[in-house]
Amino acid sequence: MPIKQEIHKTIITLQKGKTILYPTDTVWGIGCDATDENAVNNVYSIKNRTESKSMIILVDSLEMLQKIILDIPSHILDIVKKSKRPTSYIFHNPKGLAKNVVAKDNTVAIRIVNDSFCQQLIHDFGKPIVSTSANISSKSTPKTFSEIQTEITDNVDYIVDLHREKQNSKSSSVVKILKDGTLNVLRK
Repeated sequence: MPIKQEIHKTIITLQKGKTILYPTDTVWGIGCDATDENAVNNVYSIKNRTESKSMIILVDSLEMLQKIILDIPSHILDIVKKSKRPTSYIFHNPKGLAKNVVAKDNTVAIRIVNDSFCQQLIHDFGKPIVSTSANISSKSTPKTFSEIQTEITDNVDYIVDLHREKQNSKSSSVVKILKDGTLNVLRK
């Protein structure tokens, strides 16, 4: 199916507060509108995961990131701009997101996507989306679409029909931005 049709169908699903299963620039993800608390609850339910483990938020651009994180030090912006591989940065004090995607310490992990489908989807949707690996909590992350458990595929509202043959075994790097502006690499 053409990418434009998939984007359209996916956006309709997201606008209804529903969940999606979709290819990202790393692994297949379960997602929803990151500003919709009920949709986020559904993702936690599908994964059988507690809200104490927050999820990554995907944005399409530096501009969208700066609407969520209002005060990003210039040296951090430079680092984010220069990131070559998918990297999720944990920022403090996000704005405009569902409260259940924000950790208890008022932080959230955000990644600017490199994948053209995800970039266009988020751009056209106009809001950030949730991205969490397509597995039941505590189970291994699937490397391909065919490895995704039926407990996931049977419970999401829409499955994107793209890149199902793609194999990607690497999740994003995760870097926490400390309050003093230094970086702490949590996952390489």
